Amino acid sequence: MKIMIFGSKGYIGGHLRMRYPEAICPTTDIADAVGVASLLDEHHPDIVINAAGKTGRPNVDWCEDHKQETIHSNVLGPLVLLDACAKKNIYWVHLGSGCIYQGDKNGAGFTEEDPPNFFGSFYSRTKAWSDQMLSEFPLLNLRLRMPFDASNEPRNLINKLVRYTRVLDVKNSLTFIPDFLDVLDQLITKKTTGTFNVVNPGSISPYEMMEQYKKIVDPSHAFEHLTLDHLSDVTKAGRSNCILSTEKLKSQGILLSSVQDRVKEALETMHTKK
Repeated sequence: MKIMIFGSKGYIGGHLRMRYPEAICPTTDIADAVGVASLLDEHHPDIVINAAGKTGRPNVDWCEDHKQETIHSNVLGPLVLLDACAKKNIYWVHLGSGCIYQGDKNGAGFTEEDPPNFFGSFYSRTKAWSDQMLSEFPLLNLRLRMPFDASNEPRNLINKLVRYTRVLDVKNSLTFIPDFLDVLDQLITKKTTGTFNVVNPGSISPYEMMEQYKKIVDPSHAFEHLTLDHLSDVTKAGRSNCILSTEKLKSQGILLSSVQDRVKEALETMHTKK
């Protein structure tokens, strides 16, 4: 299969380049309708993967002050790809976000069919808008949450948390990147369409992760406890804290290791690299 990856220079995009080293990796803005159509005409990809989008640096608070740039990448861009790929009958994959929910749905976790219920940041609103629009069409929409691995990449959740002096103690669903790549392989091989929550079963809080980091990787690491009541002390916008259901992945015969096991594995790998 000939694969084209948009957003290949980002954190997830870098992993996609390693997984698909023969992929075409253009730098064209996904919201440039003429440029995207020209690329598809030139290369005739079998699969397009969209890993482009604005998450903000150092975090999503950036999006609050850069709304035009954020909506350009997170809403207009996916719609351009939707139109361009539909016109040429190209199967495509959109990397969405699970950060469009708040809570755990009374312990059940939010399913792919649940409407978004978190609108506390401009970033999450743009991801919710695109998620809901794309759900009407035959493409593969993969929702990731707080992705992590054992790399030294700054966007790795573990490395982001290490830089914080206060760490939130609220349980969340997370995505272990190597598992995500395996899921992607399995679904695109069958050209599966629809929305899927690609998170590891179970939940863990950022604070718990840093407790394990201190135990496994760096005993000298210092950080303080942060509760949800005081989150606004350190952030400009609200944050999604949620648990997602993995039942739909299981219905495809895809069983992932628990988030607790994958966090421990990642931390032990980071320790061996020191």
